Amino acid sequence: MAGTHYLSQEGYDRLRSELEELKTTGRSEVAQAIAEAREKGDLSENAEYDAAKDAQGLLEMKINELEKVMANARVLDSSQLDTSKVTVMSKVTIRNVKNKATMVYHLVAESEANLKDKKISVNSPMGQGLLGKKVGDVAEVKTPNGAIQFEIVDISL
Repeated sequence: MAGTHYLSQEGYDRLRSELEELKTTGRSEVAQAIAEAREKGDLSENAEYDAAKDAQGLLEMKINELEKVMANARVLDSSQLDTSKVTVMSKVTIRNVKNKATMVYHLVAESEANLKDKKISVNSPMGQGLLGKKVGDVAEVKTPNGAIQFEIVDISL
């Protein structure tokens, strides 16, 4: 997770609130679970205590990862972005060269990716294939079933 993480303001705000939630509510819930398990007696044979400690470790790891992302985050101002080529935050209309199917995807940072909302990560094979292309260019995306070619139809924000 090293390097700069480019985020929209919406994505940055969502990550910040998730981090705050984990630090406050998450930590207090784990501490309460550990305290309850500790009250049940012998810790050497207490599976609830072990599970609560494991949950605490996972929570702290998640908090640490989010803090790293936040420390390296750069919020992108969409008014400053160039729409002449595909970049982070671009909304790209593409057409499959073979079957002529048209799709619209929004390229976002990995932490904001959500396929249901048609938001794909710039680090995904599709994102990598589209980055830097201009309207009219053909992007070749490598998939497990072979390479697929997409024509860039439109780029917007």
